[in-house]
Amino acid sequence: MSKGQPKVLVVGGGIAGDALAVMLGRAGWEVTVAEIAPGLRTGGQTVDLRGDSRDVLVRLGLLEQALDRLVPQRGAAWVDRTGRRLATMPVEAFDGNGYVSKEELLRADLARVLHDAAAGARVTHRFGETAEELTDTPTGVRVRFRTAPPEEFGLVVGADGAHSRVRRLRFGPEESYRRPLGLAHAWFTLTETADTPALDGWFLTHNAPGRRTAEARPGHPGTQEVGLTFAATGLPARQDRAAQFTLLDEVFADMGWRTREFLAAARTAPDFALDTYDQIQVPKWHAGRVVLLGDSAWCASPLSGLGTALALRGAAQLADALESAAVRDHPDRLPGALTAFEESMRPRVRAAQKLFPGRVRQAAPRTERGIRVNAWLIRRLQSGPVQKAATRMAARHGQDPSRPDRRTSHAA
Repeated sequence: MSKGQPKVLVVGGGIAGDALAVMLGRAGWEVTVAEIAPGLRTGGQTVDLRGDSRDVLVRLGLLEQALDRLVPQRGAAWVDRTGRRLATMPVEAFDGNGYVSKEELLRADLARVLHDAAAGARVTHRFGETAEELTDTPTGVRVRFRTAPPEEFGLVVGADGAHSRVRRLRFGPEESYRRPLGLAHAWFTLTETADTPALDGWFLTHNAPGRRTAEARPGHPGTQEVGLTFAATGLPARQDRAAQFTLLDEVFADMGWRTREFLAAARTAPDFALDTYDQIQVPKWHAGRVVLLGDSAWCASPLSGLGTALALRGAAQLADALESAAVRDHPDRLPGALTAFEESMRPRVRAAQKLFPGRVRQAAPRTERGIRVNAWLIRRLQSGPVQKAATRMAARHGQDPSRPDRRTSHAA
């Protein structure tokens, strides 16, 4: 590894990968990001700017750029099959620490902010590329790419998501680390027409018996972000889109509300995706000069509401550990730096993976009674003395237990 400008490969150009690339590029590392997608990904969940997300973006000097891309939000509401509201939670609930934040933007927009910053830090991006083989050498890791010539790096970071290729190459098969939560989720962008019901800034959710959920939330002007959740631990192959649509048709055929509209829109959405809700639990995040970051190491699942916050905080913790150990000038200190990164980040991850009690059932109730109870609880939590206790809990959820004075909320 060159003393003048050490080389690092980040596999995965998402939130965690590009956030780390920005920090290391600014610190003088020669950074290459390999992203298997042909370009920046579109679509994805809406994310918020509370807690760790906000803190790290402030540190990067990117908060204002993220705030410029906010999607207007009024709150969340749960509706029956006719669209009648059963419960609501405005953005002001729990001192702004409720289900939906005032400061939300599309994941793709946040990824663009980070990508542009990485380019400004002279980071090299290789789209349509990924690692196919990792071989240790006396001075680094030799990487065989899908198309590019082999190259040696002083550090390889696997930030390539819950289905990480780097994790499989270095740590073993996904099955060893995947912990299914029993649900699957499809998400995509719906383009509005003159007949599309307006959301007016509300994130609307309809639950139906059998652990089925349909939801729509505000997107860019003229679009809505749609989600369909159902009970599953396995799915058709990713490339078999026809089988995926058939499965959704079978599961949601009698759902009601706007579900037929959503099923039709899924077939034409350019960003349609379907996956299971899982957690990833890896006992050790680094081996030699290879380290995992973000969902590759610790996916807490979208149900945690903490994926982006963990990705950004993890990137900052890894960059800090490398800087504190002066690894650029002393490559032999890398093992200690990676150990320090794990020790600093593990408490945060453990807290995030402890979902609120009943979170899976709340996301997709099994029975009609469960749906009614869920709506009652949402209303009850926002009233009287219960609200005060819930506000305290919301402010602490997912926070690093080693920082007991921290009062910011969880961030999606």
